[in-house]
Amino acid sequence: MDGGAAGRGGSRDADPAGGTVSELVDLRTSGRTAVITLRRPAKRNALTIELCDLIRDAATGAVADGARSLVVTGEGTSFCAGADLDAVYGDTFREALYGMLQTLTTLPVPVVAAVNGPAIGAGTQIAIACDVRVAAPTAAFAIPTAGNALAVDPWTIRRFSLLAGNGAARAALLGLEKIGADRAHALGLADRLGDLDDALAWAAQMAELAPLTLAYSKQVLNTVFEPELDAATAAELGKSFDACWASEDFAEARAARREKRKPVFRGL
Repeated sequence: MDGGAAGRGGSRDADPAGGTVSELVDLRTSGRTAVITLRRPAKRNALTIELCDLIRDAATGAVADGARSLVVTGEGTSFCAGADLDAVYGDTFREALYGMLQTLTTLPVPVVAAVNGPAIGAGTQIAIACDVRVAAPTAAFAIPTAGNALAVDPWTIRRFSLLAGNGAARAALLGLEKIGADRAHALGLADRLGDLDDALAWAAQMAELAPLTLAYSKQVLNTVFEPELDAATAAELGKSFDACWASEDFAEARAARREKRKPVFRGL
């Protein structure tokens, strides 16, 4: 593996430390570990279509170049504040987001989320798409979709429930409860408490393990505990998911955001 390669797309600049830097994603290597850093600190690393595509391409490119483990983290004080609600709506963003999440989930190497601050909405989705999570003291997890009339897909809800427990998942999804680092660790949502260096050290240990065994273990965990839904169930849930995004309540949430007021939802 070479000294580092940026995700495809976006402008790039040579990095004096030996990596290659995109405006939105920094990809560099540390031994056999690739480190992907989201780089929109002024927007708390909120996701756009371009950023989703860059994360996906950086991850697949790093593995193709020989990375044996990955670390994903955020620049600044946030891991990822979720979708950039000023910039992204509709099918194109959802396709980019879920394509990126699926890529992280199905990579044949261990992926560690170094959750350096709040991981909100799609930020929590990125964190749980990774295999394990190392949470800094300022880390927090939340899926506040009910507050803006959006929805996350069934995979997100199932995996969040598997990791945090059904009760905590219900409190987060239905009551908008935010889960701090210590509680996340107690629940099992965060596997360890620590900073980026701790995440890098763990990822470096994983990179020395047997690659075929790691890939097989990931395949079994994903297949046995998160099997594909049957066609009828998938269709029914997909219809409800799409209805949220097409709802008048969603339009009301967008208007309220523009007008800087509290939305009034009517269930339409």
